[in-house]
Amino acid sequence: MNNLIEVSGLSKTFTLHQQNGVVLQVLRDLNFAVRGGECLVLHGQSGAGKSTLLRTLYGNYLAAGGSIRICHAGSWVELVGAEPRQVLAVRRQSLGYVSQFLRVIPRVSTLDVVMEPALSRGWARSDAEARAKALLARLNIPEALWQLAPGTFSGGEQQRVNIARGFMVEWPVLLLDEPTASLDDTNRQVVLELINEAKAAGSALIGIFHDRSAREAVADRYLDMSAAAAQPEYVYVV
Repeated sequence: MNNLIEVSGLSKTFTLHQQNGVVLQVLRDLNFAVRGGECLVLHGQSGAGKSTLLRTLYGNYLAAGGSIRICHAGSWVELVGAEPRQVLAVRRQSLGYVSQFLRVIPRVSTLDVVMEPALSRGWARSDAEARAKALLARLNIPEALWQLAPGTFSGGEQQRVNIARGFMVEWPVLLLDEPTASLDDTNRQVVLELINEAKAAGSALIGIFHDRSAREAVADRYLDMSAAAAQPEYVYVV
């Protein structure tokens, strides 16, 4: 399949304002592309910049330089320097993200949280509800919890709600930040099945998996972040 995301010359820095303006370079001159039907696993020790890369790809962090091109609605869109409205449009249709933590509006039911990506695309509520219920059941969230807000759930339950939301619709590109963390063996296997189903449907996935067996179950290629990330470099702003 063709590339769905292309990254070239990507760099990311953080300015530590409470430490005399030290600039920490986390990513430098990062280059890769991911095809549809492929899972690229980010590999490297803690602090190598794996989560930073995912957040930069999603636009939560601003890139210091380089290019992030994503295939959106049949055309290539440059996300570095894109207008916020364009970034939001890409997130709604073309770029999904399963983070480590569930962040939701208080008192919104679990079912509504999971359905939201489909409803934002214009799905009929009945279709969205059927898909959400199927995912929640598959991820072993008891039906008695579906009308409750997930903020009071256990960490593992919240993560499964997060995963159900992330796989609610098909994404051309899907970012996964440790989706199997906090899960038991049964639910971890369900998540791996969902990932492989997304690959079979033509999605391009980029993920972090600290669990070796999970990595090996889904990875098509590895990106060595210890080599791609810059060595710690401190630049003092005068």
